[in-house]
Amino acid sequence: MKSIAIMTVALLFALNSKAQNVNVQETSKTTVTTVKNSDGNKKFTKNETVREVQNIELNDVKPHTLNTEMKESPVVSTSVTKITSPDGSSKTFEPDRSAYYLSNGNKYRIAPDGAGYAIKQGSKKLALLRKTSTNHYVYITKNKTSIGYFDTNGNLIIETYDGKSDTILTETYLVTKN
Repeated sequence: MKSIAIMTVALLFALNSKAQNVNVQETSKTTVTTVKNSDGNKKFTKNETVREVQNIELNDVKPHTLNTEMKESPVVSTSVTKITSPDGSSKTFEPDRSAYYLSNGNKYRIAPDGAGYAIKQGSKKLALLRKTSTNHYVYITKNKTSIGYFDTNGNLIIETYDGKSDTILTETYLVTKN
Protein backbone atom coordinates (compact mmCIF):
# COMPACT_ATOMS: atom_id res chain seq x y z
CA MET A 1 0.00 0.00 0.00
CA LYS A 2 2.84 2.32 0.87
CA SER A 3 4.55 1.67 -2.47
CA ILE A 4 1.35 2.52 -4.40
CA ALA A 5 1.08 5.85 -2.59
CA ILE A 6 4.74 6.66 -3.27
CA MET A 7 4.37 5.74 -6.96
CA THR A 8 1.24 7.91 -7.26
CA VAL A 9 3.01 10.91 -5.71
CA ALA A 10 6.03 10.37 -7.98
CA LEU A 11 3.78 10.16 -11.05
CA LEU A 12 1.92 13.35 -10.13
CA PHE A 13 5.23 15.15 -9.55
CA ALA A 14 6.58 13.97 -12.92
CA LEU A 15 3.47 15.17 -14.76
CA ASN A 16 3.64 18.64 -13.20
CA SER A 17 7.34 19.22 -13.89
CA LYS A 18 7.24 19.55 -17.69
CA ALA A 19 9.58 22.14 -19.23
CA GLN A 20 8.07 25.17 -20.92
CA ASN A 21 9.32 25.66 -24.48
CA VAL A 22 7.69 29.01 -25.32
CA ASN A 23 7.38 32.44 -23.74
CA VAL A 24 3.84 33.76 -24.01
CA GLN A 25 2.68 37.25 -23.15
CA GLU A 26 -0.97 38.15 -23.56
CA THR A 27 -2.48 41.54 -22.80
CA SER A 28 -6.10 42.59 -23.03
CA LYS A 29 -7.64 46.03 -22.98
CA THR A 30 -11.40 46.56 -22.66
CA THR A 31 -13.03 49.91 -23.44
CA VAL A 32 -16.71 50.57 -22.79
CA THR A 33 -18.30 53.51 -24.62
CA THR A 34 -21.75 54.74 -23.60
CA VAL A 35 -23.78 56.66 -26.16
CA LYS A 36 -26.77 58.69 -24.98
CA ASN A 37 -29.57 59.35 -27.46
CA SER A 38 -33.36 59.62 -27.47
CA ASP A 39 -33.69 55.84 -27.09
CA GLY A 40 -31.61 55.80 -23.90
CA ASN A 41 -28.07 54.72 -23.11
CA LYS A 42 -26.31 52.22 -25.37
CA LYS A 43 -23.05 50.58 -24.39
CA PHE A 44 -20.45 49.48 -26.95
CA THR A 45 -17.66 47.21 -25.70
CA LYS A 46 -14.28 47.05 -27.45
CA ASN A 47 -11.93 44.26 -26.38
CA GLU A 48 -8.36 44.34 -27.77
CA THR A 49 -6.17 41.27 -27.20
CA VAL A 50 -2.47 41.15 -28.12
CA ARG A 51 -0.67 37.80 -27.85
CA GLU A 52 3.10 37.52 -28.29
CA VAL A 53 4.68 34.06 -28.55
CA GLN A 54 8.42 33.42 -28.62
CA ASN A 55 9.96 29.97 -28.96
CA ILE A 56 12.70 29.30 -26.43
CA GLU A 57 15.92 28.35 -28.17
CA LEU A 58 19.25 27.82 -26.48
CA ASN A 59 22.75 28.76 -27.64
CA ASP A 60 25.37 26.06 -27.89
CA VAL A 61 24.46 23.54 -25.20
CA LYS A 62 27.57 22.06 -23.64
CA PRO A 63 27.35 18.68 -21.93
CA HIS A 64 27.12 18.67 -18.13
CA THR A 65 26.21 22.36 -17.83
CA LEU A 66 23.20 23.66 -15.99
CA ASN A 67 22.91 27.24 -17.21
CA THR A 68 22.80 27.95 -20.94
CA GLU A 69 22.10 31.31 -22.53
CA MET A 70 18.94 31.80 -24.54
CA LYS A 71 19.31 32.55 -28.25
CA GLU A 72 17.38 35.45 -29.74
CA SER A 73 14.37 34.04 -31.56
CA PRO A 74 11.57 35.83 -33.38
CA VAL A 75 8.45 36.95 -31.56
CA VAL A 76 5.17 36.22 -33.31
CA SER A 77 2.55 38.80 -32.44
CA THR A 78 -1.15 38.56 -33.11
CA SER A 79 -3.79 41.09 -32.20
CA VAL A 80 -7.54 40.75 -32.36
CA THR A 81 -10.13 43.45 -31.74
CA LYS A 82 -13.70 42.45 -30.89
CA ILE A 83 -16.49 45.04 -30.79
CA THR A 84 -19.79 44.14 -29.14
CA SER A 85 -22.86 46.25 -29.94
CA PRO A 86 -25.70 46.96 -27.50
CA ASP A 87 -27.87 44.38 -29.27
CA GLY A 88 -25.31 41.67 -28.43
CA SER A 89 -23.86 41.20 -31.91
CA SER A 90 -20.07 41.06 -32.20
CA LYS A 91 -17.57 41.81 -34.94
CA THR A 92 -13.96 40.66 -34.86
CA PHE A 93 -11.20 42.60 -36.61
CA GLU A 94 -7.61 41.59 -37.29
CA PRO A 95 -4.90 44.05 -38.32
CA ASP A 96 -4.54 44.86 -41.99
CA ARG A 97 -1.08 43.80 -43.14
CA SER A 98 -1.21 45.56 -46.49
CA ALA A 99 1.83 47.81 -46.94
CA TYR A 100 5.06 48.15 -48.90
CA TYR A 101 7.97 45.86 -48.01
CA LEU A 102 11.67 45.67 -48.97
CA SER A 103 13.55 42.43 -49.57
CA ASN A 104 16.95 42.00 -51.28
CA GLY A 105 16.80 45.59 -52.56
CA ASN A 106 13.41 45.10 -54.25
CA LYS A 107 10.18 46.83 -53.26
CA TYR A 108 7.02 44.71 -52.91
CA ARG A 109 3.43 45.50 -52.04
CA ILE A 110 1.25 43.21 -49.95
CA ALA A 111 -2.40 43.78 -50.81
CA PRO A 112 -5.54 41.97 -49.68
CA ASP A 113 -7.22 39.64 -52.16
CA GLY A 114 -10.30 37.46 -51.78
CA ALA A 115 -8.79 34.74 -49.57
CA GLY A 116 -5.80 36.42 -47.92
CA TYR A 117 -3.03 38.59 -49.34
CA ALA A 118 -1.14 38.83 -52.63
CA ILE A 119 2.50 39.91 -52.89
CA LYS A 120 2.93 42.15 -55.92
CA GLN A 121 5.76 43.95 -57.66
CA GLY A 122 4.15 46.66 -59.76
CA SER A 123 1.05 45.03 -61.26
CA LYS A 124 2.62 41.55 -61.36
CA LYS A 125 1.39 39.07 -58.72
CA LEU A 126 4.41 37.12 -57.40
CA ALA A 127 3.07 35.16 -54.45
CA LEU A 128 0.03 34.46 -52.28
CA LEU A 129 -0.33 34.48 -48.50
CA ARG A 130 -3.05 32.33 -46.95
CA LYS A 131 -3.72 32.42 -43.20
CA THR A 132 -3.60 29.19 -41.19
CA SER A 133 -5.40 28.39 -37.95
CA THR A 134 -2.16 29.01 -36.00
CA ASN A 135 -1.85 32.68 -37.09
CA HIS A 136 0.86 31.87 -39.61
CA TYR A 137 0.61 32.20 -43.38
CA VAL A 138 1.26 29.76 -46.19
CA TYR A 139 3.49 31.50 -48.75
CA ILE A 140 2.81 30.18 -52.25
CA THR A 141 4.80 30.90 -55.43
CA LYS A 142 5.24 28.99 -58.69
CA ASN A 143 8.40 27.31 -57.38
CA LYS A 144 7.88 26.86 -53.64
CA THR A 145 5.50 26.69 -50.72
CA SER A 146 6.73 28.07 -47.39
CA ILE A 147 5.52 29.25 -44.00
CA GLY A 148 5.48 32.92 -43.03
CA TYR A 149 4.53 35.14 -40.12
CA PHE A 150 4.60 38.80 -39.15
CA ASP A 151 6.94 39.76 -36.29
CA THR A 152 6.22 42.44 -33.69
CA ASN A 153 7.67 45.15 -35.96
CA GLY A 154 5.30 44.21 -38.81
CA ASN A 155 8.02 42.58 -40.95
CA LEU A 156 7.10 39.48 -42.93
CA ILE A 157 9.36 36.49 -42.20
CA ILE A 158 9.28 33.58 -44.68
CA GLU A 159 10.82 30.23 -43.67
CA THR A 160 11.54 27.60 -46.34
CA TYR A 161 12.92 24.10 -45.89
CA ASP A 162 15.98 23.31 -48.05
CA GLY A 163 16.16 19.55 -48.59
CA LYS A 164 19.69 19.63 -50.03
CA SER A 165 21.29 21.15 -46.94
CA ASP A 166 18.59 20.01 -44.46
CA THR A 167 18.21 23.56 -43.11
CA ILE A 168 15.58 26.26 -42.83
CA LEU A 169 16.18 29.31 -45.04
CA THR A 170 14.81 32.61 -43.74
CA GLU A 171 13.80 35.52 -45.98
CA THR A 172 12.73 38.84 -44.44
CA TYR A 173 10.47 41.46 -45.98
CA LEU A 174 11.03 44.73 -44.08
CA VAL A 175 7.96 46.94 -43.80
CA THR A 176 8.43 50.48 -45.16
CA LYS A 177 6.54 53.69 -44.49
CA ASN A 178 5.58 54.34 -48.13
